[in-house]
Amino acid sequence: MMANLVTSLCCVVLAAVVVAYAQRRSQLVARNQYERRGSDVTMQCGSLESDASVSWKVNGTDIEAQHQLNGPKLILTQVDLDHNGLYSCFQNPHGERRDTIFLHIGIPPQEPKVTCRSNTYPKGFYCSWHLTHPTYIPSSFEVDVQHNQRSLDVQKDPVHKNRCHVQFPEVFSSSPYKVNVTAVNALGKASTTLSFEESTIVKPDPPEGVTATPIRSKPRKLEVSWRSPATWPDIDTFPLKYFLRYRPLIQERWQHVELSDSTSHTITDAYAGKEYIIQLAAKDTEIGTWSDWSVAVHATPWIEDPLPITTTTELDLKSEIKTSPIPSSKAPQKAGPPVGRAARVVTFFSPLLLGMMLLFIW
Repeated sequence: MMANLVTSLCCVVLAAVVVAYAQRRSQLVARNQYERRGSDVTMQCGSLESDASVSWKVNGTDIEAQHQLNGPKLILTQVDLDHNGLYSCFQNPHGERRDTIFLHIGIPPQEPKVTCRSNTYPKGFYCSWHLTHPTYIPSSFEVDVQHNQRSLDVQKDPVHKNRCHVQFPEVFSSSPYKVNVTAVNALGKASTTLSFEESTIVKPDPPEGVTATPIRSKPRKLEVSWRSPATWPDIDTFPLKYFLRYRPLIQERWQHVELSDSTSHTITDAYAGKEYIIQLAAKDTEIGTWSDWSVAVHATPWIEDPLPITTTTELDLKSEIKTSPIPSSKAPQKAGPPVGRAARVVTFFSPLLLGMMLLFIW
């Protein structure tokens, strides 16, 4: 009997200790309280009675005087984002902390904007969404996809948190798909439903590996080549067509060429010597819409290499070097005959003088 009494007392003491520990822990661990921006907020200090005397701190600082106290309650009026913080209350007169509240100010979500697209047709499609206005508090999204009155499996994207992937349950279906996205946070929820047919959301990714190469001796041509987008799963069964646009860099007007089942094209009307900007888009040959434009590439048609230019001064200098050898330094050079005007006169009259001298002798 004594043993049973001791056991019962131990259980009572243990229960009291557990309750006290739980209460103490609840006082130390902050609880979250979410309130709407612009509203009046009341925070209760734990489970204290209405006549309890308490003091409050926010982020470790005493609460400002303009806030209203009502026993164990703190009242904040027309709260805004600057009211966010960690609020703690302390029971007087010993200043024992009785509660800790993390206040979050935000707004309920509005209807999310939802778009869906198939860049992997006929494999599947993806949907993405976003909120057009911030909520300032965490929001999550619930997604439901219906086709022929049954729910389809939805796979969350591992990289983009606001995107999901869905496999087509069948190909060439005329039944519409319905995608419902609901935004949820602690202050409310809002939904958007998007309905579409399979063929309207087909949009490939842009062509890849676009190159533009000049053609030797063809000053008005450029050879353009590209690859189909790697995300398009079956190019043989579901071929793509392409739209090429190009223009000189100095002009704003584009020239366009639509191409079917080809991954190269020769531009034949380029302006000689002008740099060109070139882009491509892709589209399923039967359904859907054009892709976005590919990354722009730049190229200039072939330009003939100019011939080397030699100046007249250089030619003259070369000629003088060839016809005027450097004199030898071993012996002085002899002076040549005079070639001036006086020398030419003497040479012309030499026979006449010789004849006159002979007449005087005779």
